[in-house]
Amino acid sequence: MSMFDEAAWEERYRSAPSVWSGQPNPQLVAEASDLPPGIALDIGCGEGADAIWLAARGWRVTAVDFSTTALERAAAHAEGVGSEVADRIEWRHADLRTWTPPSGSVDLVSAQYMHLPSAERRPLFARLAAAVAPGGTLLLVGHDVSDLDTGAHRVHEPDMFFTAEEVAASLAPDEWEIQVVDARPRPAKSHEGEGITVHDAVVRARRIGTDQPTTRS
Repeated sequence: MSMFDEAAWEERYRSAPSVWSGQPNPQLVAEASDLPPGIALDIGCGEGADAIWLAARGWRVTAVDFSTTALERAAAHAEGVGSEVADRIEWRHADLRTWTPPSGSVDLVSAQYMHLPSAERRPLFARLAAAVAPGGTLLLVGHDVSDLDTGAHRVHEPDMFFTAEEVAASLAPDEWEIQVVDARPRPAKSHEGEGITVHDAVVRARRIGTDQPTTRS
């Protein structure tokens, strides 16, 4: 069973009452807090913390994952927050290796720690970029490749990791304003439990065009 298969993630989610912290990813909070709400796409949404955070700030969110267990758990979490938030989120089951969102359809695409082999990751990131409407934001965050040398809890598959510079270079300069390219440090624990510093590869880019979001409702 491959770690990239739906079955593997189903097994992981079913093995514990929760897998993630329940808090939104810190780089999403850092980079999206100043954006006016519109239509968002949350890629690999897991148990839903990012989608719920966005919806609570007024976004209408399509949250995508290929684990039905994670999506059911996420929907329950959203309902627990309240109908005003839950009603702003559409939970969608899809395999992101093959799924293509509508072109130019959203004001924010957020993919947090979407790690795939480069042969699958690069076309996925291209499809995600194509989904951003003029004036919209593309936010791609991952574990920087330098983390492989830190003793952090990482799958030791170098091809799964990337740098912010690599991702930014894939965006056409006549279509995108690159706003953030960063290897952002944050504290973590090593395999031995020691305090270490890891880095998140953070790319935030705005598609050149009008600043008006698709909807503020």
